[in-house]
Amino acid sequence: MQQTMQQTVQTKSPASGLLGGLRNSIQQLLAVASLVLIVIVFAIINPGTFLTLTNMSTILTAVTTVGILALGVTFVIITGGIDLSIGTGMILCGVMAGVFVTNLGLPVFLGILLTIVFGAILGLINGFNIAVLHLPPFIATLGMMMVTQGLSLVISGTKPIYFTDTPSFGAIMNHSLVPGMRLPVGGVVFVVLIVIAWVMLQKTLVGRNAFAIGSNEKATALSGVNVKRWLVGIYVLCGVFVGIAGVLSASRLSSAQPTGGAGVELQAIAAVIIGGTSMTGGRGSIVGTVIGALIMAVLDNGLRMAGVAQEWQQVAIGVVVLVAVYLDIVRKRSSSSS
Repeated sequence: MQQTMQQTVQTKSPASGLLGGLRNSIQQLLAVASLVLIVIVFAIINPGTFLTLTNMSTILTAVTTVGILALGVTFVIITGGIDLSIGTGMILCGVMAGVFVTNLGLPVFLGILLTIVFGAILGLINGFNIAVLHLPPFIATLGMMMVTQGLSLVISGTKPIYFTDTPSFGAIMNHSLVPGMRLPVGGVVFVVLIVIAWVMLQKTLVGRNAFAIGSNEKATALSGVNVKRWLVGIYVLCGVFVGIAGVLSASRLSSAQPTGGAGVELQAIAAVIIGGTSMTGGRGSIVGTVIGALIMAVLDNGLRMAGVAQEWQQVAIGVVVLVAVYLDIVRKRSSSSS
């Protein structure tokens, strides 16, 4: 019985698999085409400035933290969940990095490691509330968003924590690996995490069970998969990415700022949606998420360079998100009809 149910969850007909793969390929090609088109438009609007190495480095730096958050929340959204606390959680992790490295005087490497562990604990709490206490993901992570926002202010005393005595901490994000070239370490970390996330999603049980849970949680449980344990683990994984983003965010400013973070989660989730991951779960890709994050970063950078007011930038990005969600609904309808 268990083997039959597992086959029901994990196997698909060749036709459905071929159609799903074709849809994903077309979707990613459209996302890439959209990114190229946006780059061309801004290159025409801002000739001689947009496509410079300096500006490309600026875009890479800007996309790093949001992109890392997007990588982590991709796993969560594929399960059919959501995590609204990743933005304020990132800020709290940055504050904890300041506590570990500056206030307690721990070595930078140990402080970074403890910060990532702290991010994992935040994910563990989210996963426990959702998988064990059965709180709706939206409510559980919304509550965590407010908790982490308040804790950042309480722990820091509402004041920034500066890394003046540890310049090596600031070098994590801002130092260029190649002298004379704008290749920040933070960007390289982002690329490494992209590879790790892709392997985990495509080649390991983490990704396989995330897709299975998002497609049909009850059938996955009946197949013998411990859904609660895997859900908790996936939220912990998202917390690890939050911790890394917190370290890089604090390193970029050479200080842990206790305010902010609210709204960053929406940018990360928007990148995931734009990249083609379904909000209802069961479908998504790391490549799509990276493309979505780049689209968000290029839009923000290009609109700013074009002199568009901040409020209109938000309008433009909001429209892009709405279009992406609508396209996801259209894809779901066409998938169900076929």
